[in-house]
Amino acid sequence: MRQTTYEAIKAMIVTGQLAPGRRLIELELVEQLQVTRTPVREALNRLERDGLVIERPRTGFAVVHFNETMLRNVFDIRAVLDEHATRLAITRITDDEVEVLRGLVAECKRLASNDPSPRGRLKELQTGLEIHRSIAQFSGNPMLADMLNGLLEKCQIYVWMELTQFNDWQQARDEHHAIVEAIAARDVEMACREARQHINQSRDGILKMMNLQRDFRDLYKQKSDDAGL
Repeated sequence: MRQTTYEAIKAMIVTGQLAPGRRLIELELVEQLQVTRTPVREALNRLERDGLVIERPRTGFAVVHFNETMLRNVFDIRAVLDEHATRLAITRITDDEVEVLRGLVAECKRLASNDPSPRGRLKELQTGLEIHRSIAQFSGNPMLADMLNGLLEKCQIYVWMELTQFNDWQQARDEHHAIVEAIAARDVEMACREARQHINQSRDGILKMMNLQRDFRDLYKQKSDDAGL
């Protein structure tokens, strides 16, 4: 029950059903999810640790505002850690672990073919991030894996925004395939280059989208001001 409640609230945040800045009222979540208050409260505390919600004095929890500064900070650190994890993983990865990564790549392709619904898209997003989590796990450095996992939690909402707004799902699949096959070939430089390019392109795509949204808001505000609204 605790895990299901946590995943449900996180999915609503990632997909924008709970918008940035939205106040999270426990009783509303209890009624919506048909659970008791305890798993909801535990989920909100866990989501705060993930960096997806923030606790405000006297008003409870609210969804975090995901701005450009946060985006740049998260992706800059992720690029460094992801590349380091990839280097370490290649030095010790087994053939069985390579097949685990290939299985995740294949699962993304299967989901794209069989379940184009929002639920299927969310599952594909999570499976794609699981590729990066697994590479970090195979690095043999648990602390590195924990740090990268925390960053990936914060990245989810940005990646969802990029994939759904620009429909970059196929590009993400191709990039994951290239990373995994470079790891399978034990080609350190190729794998690190592919991983770095994948993260940087994702960051740049999200920045482009955020800038477009800001331009539309500014245009709407200007038109409203000109009309005296």
